[in-house]
Amino acid sequence: MRATALHPTIEQRPVDHTVYTLLLAISFSHLLNDTIQALLPSIYPLLKSSYGLTFTQLGLITFTFQLTASLLQPLVGYVTDRRPLPYSLPIGMAMTLVGLISLAHAGSFAMILISAGLVGAGSAVFHPEASRIAHMAAGKRRGFAQSLFQVGGNAGSALGPLLAALIIVPHGQKSLVVFSALALLGVMVLWKIGKWQGRNLHRIQRKPVRVGHAVAAETPRKTVVLALTILVALVFSKYVYLASLTSYYTFYLMDRFHISVSSAQIHLFILLGAVAVGTIVGGPVGDRFGRKRVIWGSILGVAPFSLMLPHVGLEMTAILSVFIGLILASAFSAILVYAQELLPGKVGMVAGLFFGLAFGIAGIGSAVLGKVADHQGINYVFQICAYLPLIGLLTVFLPDIEGEK
Repeated sequence: MRATALHPTIEQRPVDHTVYTLLLAISFSHLLNDTIQALLPSIYPLLKSSYGLTFTQLGLITFTFQLTASLLQPLVGYVTDRRPLPYSLPIGMAMTLVGLISLAHAGSFAMILISAGLVGAGSAVFHPEASRIAHMAAGKRRGFAQSLFQVGGNAGSALGPLLAALIIVPHGQKSLVVFSALALLGVMVLWKIGKWQGRNLHRIQRKPVRVGHAVAAETPRKTVVLALTILVALVFSKYVYLASLTSYYTFYLMDRFHISVSSAQIHLFILLGAVAVGTIVGGPVGDRFGRKRVIWGSILGVAPFSLMLPHVGLEMTAILSVFIGLILASAFSAILVYAQELLPGKVGMVAGLFFGLAFGIAGIGSAVLGKVADHQGINYVFQICAYLPLIGLLTVFLPDIEGEK
């Protein structure tokens, strides 16, 4: 009984403290993980020419990767909420390593799909558990922690196309093996992080039992359902639009402006670099001014720029892509932390659910958009996707659970 009475006091001090070294380590791991994953769409032009693939088949590759990740992530989060598995992170990175090596030696469309599925499975293990680490190390700065974690991934997503342009495009598919060194480094870093996690499981937020302990614990069920429904719609808006950019932006630029593959990859790097910067801004702003305001400004704020994008020249396209990346990217950290505060004690499940939604929606969106591109042309895809950010208007119905902001 005495140990139980002392428990809140023992937990309170370390939980409030932000562990910046762990946040930097998990962000760096996210950079390594997503750099590898970004290589897959970055080599689509190479795969398309080498294997004679259609846009529909390219969409199916993305669909396989994203669907594998989206189906497994909520399950991983649910399991680890009930029983933490600190060393699952290096195992997930090892699966990504196997998928990368398999992709380098794939000689058929079927093997490309299998390799994409392995990389997706590694992502499914990595993201919910890595997000949990960010939550554990956050202290009171949850928005900042998720943004720092996310920016590592976004930086990796930006580096992937650049590295593909510099290494894979000149040297071919088999040069993917070079990047196995990044995966091995990730395994080593994540092993160290797993040791820290095993010693600090008390930092995981548990479901409050005292009245008034957290606003999220008192939120009515109907309000939670309404909020989650709106958040899902906003994730749909964000990630289908992002899927059009990450999967088909290079093809759009090459088709409309007749630029080279390498030049298109550089433009994609600029876009994804802006996404990385926008991500790191969104979390701290949400901590300071409230998640709902960030969500509102981020998703709906992209609309003027997305609507202009299909109607301007190459230079203006590059400029607009920077604004789109900066504004749109700030939403996800705010959405994730908002949802975690709605459902305290379910950090892993919420992270897995929303990362899974992001991957799944992007995968389905990419497959559908690939089919549309085959029938209507790649320019038409960008014209219809320009209207997706208008779904951000639903934010007006998002419940205000942040009375203290």
